[in-house]
Amino acid sequence: MALQISSTLPAQKLHPFLAKRASFKRQRSTLKPTSTITLSLNYSSSSSSSTGQAKKHLANLEKLLQKQVPEPINQTVSQPVHRISNNGSLENNWGKNLLERLNLVRVWPEMKAAEEMSPRHLNRLQRLLSKTEEYSPRNHLGPRWREYHGSNDWKGLLDPLDENLRREVVRYGEFVQASYHAFHSNPAMSAAKPPLPQQVALPDRSYRVTKSLYATSSVGLPKWVDDVAPDLGWMTQRSSWIGYVAVCEDRREIQRLGRRDIVIALRGTSTCLEWAENMRAQLVETPGKHDPTEIQPKVECGFLSLYKTAGANVPSLSQSVVQEVRRLMELYRGEALSITVTGHSLGAALALLVGDELSTCAPHVPPVAVFSFGGPRVGNKGFANQINSKNVKVLRIVNSQDVITRVPGIPMVEQLSDNMPLAYAHVGTELRVDTKMSPYLKPNADVACCHDLEAYLHLVDGFIASNCPFRANAKRSLVRLLNEQGSNVKRLYTSKAQALSLSFERKGLAASGCLPSPS
Repeated sequence: MALQISSTLPAQKLHPFLAKRASFKRQRSTLKPTSTITLSLNYSSSSSSSTGQAKKHLANLEKLLQKQVPEPINQTVSQPVHRISNNGSLENNWGKNLLERLNLVRVWPEMKAAEEMSPRHLNRLQRLLSKTEEYSPRNHLGPRWREYHGSNDWKGLLDPLDENLRREVVRYGEFVQASYHAFHSNPAMSAAKPPLPQQVALPDRSYRVTKSLYATSSVGLPKWVDDVAPDLGWMTQRSSWIGYVAVCEDRREIQRLGRRDIVIALRGTSTCLEWAENMRAQLVETPGKHDPTEIQPKVECGFLSLYKTAGANVPSLSQSVVQEVRRLMELYRGEALSITVTGHSLGAALALLVGDELSTCAPHVPPVAVFSFGGPRVGNKGFANQINSKNVKVLRIVNSQDVITRVPGIPMVEQLSDNMPLAYAHVGTELRVDTKMSPYLKPNADVACCHDLEAYLHLVDGFIASNCPFRANAKRSLVRLLNEQGSNVKRLYTSKAQALSLSFERKGLAASGCLPSPS
């Protein structure tokens, strides 16, 4: 930009622009550093007083430009704030302050997306993507362990979610993940000889696996299916490894928990025959004697079949669990014990049957609690009453978008009569989360994502209360979620993750060759 000042202007009009002649030849603009101002002045500086006034005016002008206007108090919209940046350019914060005060995030979703991609949020995203597994603080639970184990049905701990309970729920969910990984590492099982011991990488080294558990289907597929697809024989085998029993053996952890904990972890549906059992939705009576004046307890036929059927070389799931728990109770007689049964999907349904039987398997049975993730309905109202009468505590973690938690059964039938063939009822206390509360998952995430166990743990880790947003200090890494449900993560975060050049492969999360947990 060139500015020509005519010599015909009065001298008194020019003195604000007077300065040393060398400084006006080519000078960078403070408003635009890339441009220069060229002044051509046709006059003679004969008066020293005029030069002094020019210097004074230039000094005042420089002070004016560098001066920051303080933000006014008790005004809705702040005045523009000018700052001189390091490169000499002017920064105007007036528009920024105005947008912040108008809070346009609530008006346009695009503004909300921009806010989520702000540097503050991106730093949090980078932390969640780049770090290894991190957990909430493990506080001492000794005096209140029975409360966290459900003695009072978790009253006052769910909404808002207690920090210690959140940590325990996530920990039990990771026990179920370990059962998925162990099964997928070696799913095949010979029908001619007993299985070899299954290797399980527990997420908590304070526990030791003491027993492998197997479930057997009472239905079978024709032999020609194996002949057509011999490499997928494990999909049609009747008996499959479904979980394990583990016991806490670390003294410091026992002291922190306030008791020695026995955990039974059960995976979800993975084989064709297990899916076939899931479809057998008719209700059948549970074995044992029942009060004829009460509603007869009934459970789904397929779940009971997997629980009670013995295989060619393995006992039934029912026999294995009862025998191992009795052995551990005898081994640790005199100590404070607890029994925790946890499972996902099909495993959540079987966990209820396990908890129901363990509660009466021996005299003086320790407190029994069930932590189920995405579990379907298992039995009728009579079965729910039976669970409650045996003082088995059940905490159901339910995603509002998960359709599996609403089957089997027909709600209209249940309202008509409790004795109808498909009149199912849920059991226990509910902790409800929602996919739409996560800032990372798409609100229209598909059915598989809404039922996925890692998505459940992600939602529990970020849950504060039903009327609160996702917590900003969530601890759980997003790497596994991106690896298993990348198509259901918002594009903003997948693109940012790619920009950060992160690897989505499971480093240290699962053994080589493992498949993701099925949904």
